[in-house]
Amino acid sequence: MTKDKGAYSVQAVAKAIDLLEALAQDGENPTISVIEKKLGLNHGKTVRLLTTLESKGLVEKDSLAGTYNLGLQALEMAQHILKSDNLIRLARPIMENLARKLDEAVYITVANNDEVLFLDMVDSFQQIKTVDLVGKRFPFFTNAAGKVLKSVASIDIFCRAGKKRGIKDLPKLEAELNEIRRKGVAVDFNGLGEGVCSVAVVIRDYAGKVVGALTVLAPSFRMLHDRLEKEVIPCMLEGAEQLSMKFGYSKAYA
Repeated sequence: MTKDKGAYSVQAVAKAIDLLEALAQDGENPTISVIEKKLGLNHGKTVRLLTTLESKGLVEKDSLAGTYNLGLQALEMAQHILKSDNLIRLARPIMENLARKLDEAVYITVANNDEVLFLDMVDSFQQIKTVDLVGKRFPFFTNAAGKVLKSVASIDIFCRAGKKRGIKDLPKLEAELNEIRRKGVAVDFNGLGEGVCSVAVVIRDYAGKVVGALTVLAPSFRMLHDRLEKEVIPCMLEGAEQLSMKFGYSKAYA
């Protein structure tokens, strides 16, 4: 019984994806009968699929015409994917330059719901290095990327995020974030694992909106205070400024 249900669930997901692809490909918005023929489904299954996707905002129905089209949620998801692809494409040359200068792993990180997503990485040539974190998500306040992104958020958003994560000493964290905002860079030790240091700076677009953070990860023994202050932080700030300029950002908006 469990196996049959699992097989049905997978089949339903596949058909839902087929349905979304059909709506994305058609120049005209199809009726339910056209969708049934395209997917090879009976009326009942097609109605259930459309109703479920409609409840999630992925599909919209024109009640007067009796036709269906992609919903706003589907379009927003597509925009997020395009933005991520554009961010990676623009960030790559700068990440490669930073990775060669510092000989450390450099990531592009973005906010993803209540977490930080490590989106892409250019690795170092070091023999001793941190674990590859591409595709991994972490709570905001466990790493430099999350802290630097939260440092530029409103106080209300910060408080909600802090309470949701069960952080007890919010005043202390708020003071830390204020210092990060003032300096424009976050440095964190051991948040992503014992002996791991992360350094992050924000990336902004033409309107001054934060689109992500450049982040370097390295073993703590290579990130001593003098190196951080004289080499790593200046290089990261310079890289962030160059990447922000690619998005049309100007310090005049700061």
